Amino acid sequence: MADSRFRGVIPPVVTPLTADRQFDEKSFENNVNRMIEAGVDGLFFLGSTGEVAFSTPSRRREIIEAAVRVVNGRVPVLAGVVDMQTEQMIEHGLQAKELGVDAIVATAPFYALSSVKEDEASFRALHEAVDLPLFAYDLPVCVHKKLGVDMLMRLANDGVLAGVKDSSGDDVNFRYLVRANKAAGSPLSVLTGHEVVVDGAYMSGADGSVPGLGNVDARSYVEQWQAAQAGDWDKVREIQDRLAGLMRIAMVAKATAGFGVGVGGFKTALMLLGVIETNQMPRPVEALEGADVEAVRQILVESGLL
Repeated sequence: MADSRFRGVIPPVVTPLTADRQFDEKSFENNVNRMIEAGVDGLFFLGSTGEVAFSTPSRRREIIEAAVRVVNGRVPVLAGVVDMQTEQMIEHGLQAKELGVDAIVATAPFYALSSVKEDEASFRALHEAVDLPLFAYDLPVCVHKKLGVDMLMRLANDGVLAGVKDSSGDDVNFRYLVRANKAAGSPLSVLTGHEVVVDGAYMSGADGSVPGLGNVDARSYVEQWQAAQAGDWDKVREIQDRLAGLMRIAMVAKATAGFGVGVGGFKTALMLLGVIETNQMPRPVEALEGADVEAVRQILVESGLL
């Protein structure tokens, strides 16, 4: 059976920066405490939302040290060890274990594109080297490959994987993964990162969600999970409809693209809510300004958060 520690709402935490792009630990602590107080079941640091791709080794250490200190055992801490190839991920994983995290999260290797056989070997090597629960991070938009159900279930049945964080946006494949996991006795904790259709994932049998939007409104995702556990599907859908409207903060910016729109929208909302000091982004990504900030503000007002 899947590890019961890794169920429910486990938001991927943003990494606040100061105006000069240093790690803003005070804002970080504010955001972490706010989500724990809202009732989240865990926190995922150094995911895509947490700017893992922009973080130097020293910045990764800084973030994990702060995460373990601030969380202080209140919820499980998952840490991304995402990197281009296996040896780098092992090094990140060993550091994360040393610093006290509860689980690590890894994509398949990228840049030097690999076969399914090599991807599987990478997960097996990481599991063998780092004695922590390992989650596979399915992120084809960045890794340029989809993690197949057959491979994931082989790794699950062999005790290599503890779970899957699915940010593929492929809801058909997600359903097949949930079905295969159930048929195998549920060795995996299967989590969706698709914020706008979490209701559908729960109806499919997902073990929880990893919503970037949870930084902004963790309480609604917690209420949605609780409603799903109670079988109140009308409430689950109603909450999801409201969250779908709020998710426009990650789509509304016009002056930038990609990461700057999505995570930039989350950071801008948190700044406007007074949770973090600035909406600064890592280089070369530009922070939202002017009309884009006002567009995010308007969505917060319409959603009742401001």
